[in-house]
Amino acid sequence: MDFTILAKGITLAGCAIGAGLALIAGIGPGIGEGNCAARACEVIGRNPECKSDVTSTMILGIALSETTGIYGFVTGLLLIFVAPGMFMNFLS
Repeated sequence: MDFTILAKGITLAGCAIGAGLALIAGIGPGIGEGNCAARACEVIGRNPECKSDVTSTMILGIALSETTGIYGFVTGLLLIFVAPGMFMNFLS
């Protein structure tokens, strides 16, 4: 029995499952950024004099948390488009 076809199928399935799991990483930053913006609006509403300090800190925090989502997105793209070709070269 030829196991290379089975190995290729398992490889492609693993890449697809891994890409799906990596793209789930975009949920966390979205929730965190929404909470951050909501809390910043509350603080500015209570104390309008500190608007510039709160806004600059909020933008920095959002930018740092967004990198997690971008890393997950790039990992998902690599698993979809690059990894299957690399693994197929090893199997043939």
